[in-house]
Amino acid sequence: MNQHSMDLSVTLKGPTQSLHLKNPVLTASGTFGYGMEFAPYGDLTSLGGIIVKGLSLLPRDGNPCPRIVETTAGMLNAVGLQNDGVEAFCKEKLPRLPWQHLPVIANLYATAEFGELAARLNEEEGVAALEVNVSCPNVKSGGILFGQDPKLAAAVTRAARDAAPNKPLIIKLSPNVTDIALMARSVQDAGADMISCINTLSGMAVDVARRKPRLANVIGGLSGPAIKPVALRCVWQVCKAVDIPVIGLGGICSAEDVLEFILVGAHAVQIGTANFISPDRAFEIVKELPAVCRQLGVTSLDELRGSLKTA
Repeated sequence: MNQHSMDLSVTLKGPTQSLHLKNPVLTASGTFGYGMEFAPYGDLTSLGGIIVKGLSLLPRDGNPCPRIVETTAGMLNAVGLQNDGVEAFCKEKLPRLPWQHLPVIANLYATAEFGELAARLNEEEGVAALEVNVSCPNVKSGGILFGQDPKLAAAVTRAARDAAPNKPLIIKLSPNVTDIALMARSVQDAGADMISCINTLSGMAVDVARRKPRLANVIGGLSGPAIKPVALRCVWQVCKAVDIPVIGLGGICSAEDVLEFILVGAHAVQIGTANFISPDRAFEIVKELPAVCRQLGVTSLDELRGSLKTA
């Protein structure tokens, strides 16, 4: 290592499984395709890790269009989990990814088929970890989101832990709750190795001339720079509430943004909407991090992490 570089590696140590990253920059699920789509824009192996788009057991078409709308300082999406299904991912997509050189993390929704899906991914050598998205409705409980009820979120976490004992388990929390720290503690107690937060904020956009919603689904998930202050607050609260590593996301567009999330306690981050604005953004953030650390006098990520002075 030369005098101009610094060690950006980070190990996320969970109670049962750990995840080692060469740097703290991951790509957020649903914003980076299956990974290979972004290979023309940078070296995939330079990233800390890739989180692929949400997977389901069988292929899904997703929601009708329009399903993405640009908003002030962000975007709304209601894609609806369009994907090729887990078998196509494991047989066609995963072998093309450089999973021997960086962690490839599978994302899955907590749906009725989710235990079977987690068990299938538990067998896959190229999958380094599972990220479970609890921001979807439990039809049996009157449509309440798994991620809005601590007992439901804990039950999903336990089911995932049982179905995939060999993989680090990340639970992705929703910000659309009264007390995110309570949700975080409930999934930690149920066996989560790590937490990622935040998922999108629930929102909508309307076309006043047509008097119609801009999304066919009416309501979608708001992401991008507009939600960064909410994301920082949630990550700060979650990091104070749990002992397991936290991965922060929400509006991160620069190396400075990455350091803000680490300062409030995050071990790693995910780059999401910025990939739509500029497809090489995640790669550029990795390149910019050492210089920005030097400018700010940061000698190690460990000494920066959680060192926010609030008094």
